[in-house]
Amino acid sequence: MAENIQFNVPSVEGDELDHVRTAVESGRTSSGGPFSRRVAEILLAESGAQEALLTTSCTGALEMTALLLDLEPGDVVIVPSFTFVSSAMAYVRAGARIAFCDIEPDTLGPDPRDVARLLEQYGDRVRAVVLVHYAGIAGDIDGLREVLRDRPDVALIEDNAHGLFGRWRGQPLGSLGRFATLSFHDTKNFSCGEGGALLVNRDEDVARALVLYDKGTDRQAFLRGMVDKYSWRDIGSSFGMADTLAAFLFGQLERREVIQRKRRAVFERYVAGLAPYADALGIRLPVVPDECQPAYHLFHVLMPDLETRTRVMRELRAEGIATAFHYVPLHNSVAGQRYSVGEPECPVTVDISDRLLRLPFHNNLTEAESERVVDALIRSLKGGPRVVA
Repeated sequence: MAENIQFNVPSVEGDELDHVRTAVESGRTSSGGPFSRRVAEILLAESGAQEALLTTSCTGALEMTALLLDLEPGDVVIVPSFTFVSSAMAYVRAGARIAFCDIEPDTLGPDPRDVARLLEQYGDRVRAVVLVHYAGIAGDIDGLREVLRDRPDVALIEDNAHGLFGRWRGQPLGSLGRFATLSFHDTKNFSCGEGGALLVNRDEDVARALVLYDKGTDRQAFLRGMVDKYSWRDIGSSFGMADTLAAFLFGQLERREVIQRKRRAVFERYVAGLAPYADALGIRLPVVPDECQPAYHLFHVLMPDLETRTRVMRELRAEGIATAFHYVPLHNSVAGQRYSVGEPECPVTVDISDRLLRLPFHNNLTEAESERVVDALIRSLKGGPRVVA
C-alpha cells in the first residue's frame, strides 16, 4: 500500500540546527541577538524596507501596525472577508470596527470596487485597508492604488503572510504598502515554527516602531548607540522573536533560492498535470497575472461546487492523500458579525470559500507524489458529475 501523502511537511533545508546550537552556546538567546540581525539584513535587502522587526508571529506584527496607526473606537479598517482571522482581529483589539470587503474572483485579493464602495460609505472613519496577497500572488494593485489615490490618510497594509519573495511588476511583495507583515509559521515557505516580521516602509514610522517593538522603551536606540540609557516612552509590548528561533529561520533563508526552486517545481508539476483536463472537469487552476511572480506558497483548485469538493476530499483521503479547504468567510463568523460595521455582503468570498480545495504542497513533495495527487484528483472528478466551467 502506498504511503500517505501529507498536506504539509516542515523540513530542515541547511544549517538550521547548527545555527540553533550556536545561538544556545553563545548565551544570547533572547530577541535582538546576532541571528535576529542577520535575518533582518536579508529581509531589508530583499524588500527594500526601511526597517525589519522580527516578531513572535504575523499576528503580533499586525498588532504592531494597529498601535502605529493609533486606532481608536469608531475607526474603521477595511479587511477582506477571505483571510485568516488575524487580519481583522489585530485591529479589533485596538478598538476599531471592521468593514469586510469582497474579493475579486481571479487572484482572490481585495476587490477594488468593493473597497471604493466602503470608502464612500464610511468616509473619514476609514483608517486603513488590509491587502492580503492570497497564495503569494499579488491582487489588483493598480485598482487599489487608484481607489486610494485621493485618500492619503488611509494606510495600505500588506498582510504578506503568503508572499515573501513574490513580486508584482518586479517589486517585492511587502514593499507596496506603508507596512507589511510576514509569517514564519510552520506552514509557510520559510519557517521557525512560530514567528513573523513587520516591514516598515516609511522612514518617518521607524523611530516609533522601534519603541513599540521593545515594550514602549527606547532600548533599540540605546543598543544602537543613539542614547546613553533607555527608559519608558510609549505603549508597546514584548514583540521580539527569540534569537534561537531566528537562528533556525536564518538557516532557512540561507537556502531561499533552493527552497523557492523546489516549490516552483511542485507548482508547475500540478499545472502541467491538471491544465489539460481543467475545462472538461469543470475546475479552475490558480490565476497568475502576467505582472505577477508568485511566491509559490500553496496550490489551490476551484471545484465546480461544494458537494463536489466534499466528495473529492473524502475520496482523496481514502487514498491516503491529505487535502484542505481554506478560509471560512470572516463576515459570517460569530466574532465577525460582532465586530463588523454594517451588514457585509461578500458573494464572491462565499462562493470561493465553498469551492476552494488545497492540494498537498511542501518543499520536498516528490515528482511521484505530485503525479499520484494529480491522478487521484482527475479520477475522482471523472467519477462524479461532469460539470464544464
